[in-house]
Amino acid sequence: MTERPLLQMAAPRPGKAPLHFADMDDAQRADAVTGLGLPAFRAKQLATHYFSHLTTDPEDMTDLPAAGRDAVATALFPPLMTEVRSFAADGGETVKSLWALHDGVKVESVLMKYPERATLCVTSQAGCGMACPFCATGQMGLTRNLSAAEIIEQVRLAAKASRDGILGEQVRLSNVVFMGMGEPLANYRAVIGAVKALVAPAPRGFGLSARHVTVSTVGLVTGIDRLAGEGIPVTLAVSLHAPDDELRDDLVPINTRWKVGEALDAAKRYFDATGRRVSIEYALIRDINDHGWRADLLGEKLAARGTGWVHVNPIPLNPTPGSKWTASDPAVEKEFVRRLRAHGIPTTIRDTRGSDIDGACGQLAIEDQRRETGPSVRLRDQGPGIGDTAIQTRPAKEI
Repeated sequence: MTERPLLQMAAPRPGKAPLHFADMDDAQRADAVTGLGLPAFRAKQLATHYFSHLTTDPEDMTDLPAAGRDAVATALFPPLMTEVRSFAADGGETVKSLWALHDGVKVESVLMKYPERATLCVTSQAGCGMACPFCATGQMGLTRNLSAAEIIEQVRLAAKASRDGILGEQVRLSNVVFMGMGEPLANYRAVIGAVKALVAPAPRGFGLSARHVTVSTVGLVTGIDRLAGEGIPVTLAVSLHAPDDELRDDLVPINTRWKVGEALDAAKRYFDATGRRVSIEYALIRDINDHGWRADLLGEKLAARGTGWVHVNPIPLNPTPGSKWTASDPAVEKEFVRRLRAHGIPTTIRDTRGSDIDGACGQLAIEDQRRETGPSVRLRDQGPGIGDTAIQTRPAKEI
């Protein structure tokens, strides 16, 4: 490995989004409505329109006085994101969208259809400061944090699109995973604000089950402990990718601050506090972290902390174009899973989606940046081939 990249824990660009209805709690919403000359009970009606009817169009708000609808919508629902383009894959069951935020920053979300439900992968930061060398977003660096409303708006737009049949038929958005661009726990305040809106009963929020919300992290131990104390039993997913500190220091640079054992101890504390089984995410990279002995070491470390508290999701790497990293051979994947199960660790290869539409997080945003600035723009160079090849969108259906 070359010299390790610098972590970015703080966003260099504030880029504060306009204050939005979704940023506010119940009292703030009531105050905002009365400040516009309307009675406080109108706040609940607005919440119903936003979280239940999934609309910000004043023409849909027929229970509000006609004379004031436009002013209310302008004041409380400022535009936060505009679709740049979307691509469909997997027979129309996956839709990846590139969004422009109010300041022109680009982020991505991925909407996926499963039997009788839809799952949205949301972005919490523009770029990422964790600098993982095999991750497209990690090579972008961190531009800025998203606001709670910018995260929530991704969910509203996806829920509306799912309801309206973008995935081939009408389906309810029931699951949200914070596995898009960024490190969620590095943008803690906005992420927990969005989580609270996801699980709050309608019309105060979307009314999702906490067990259907997953927050991922590369292992920010203080953030994991803080999340455990929230009393909201979402699923925690720890992106581990290596069971030994020597390799993980290179693959996941935050490991130079919190080692493997510390991250796993925090994950076990999360289980103890919430009763929710933790997921360990492990991207299998050919000849890098897919060795049988590493599967055994991971199984031993997890089993040493107890039973029933953890599940491992090996993930076939969705490689970044131009990168030296590639997915493991299927036979190696199978052996890795076999060894983990031999240690009594529940293990399931995770479904991958959108490989024909630059499915790895950040690839559409990087491609868009290169369209604007030219092919000379480089990503952080963390090894031969990374950032050396302009990203080309693979054949897919633009919608």
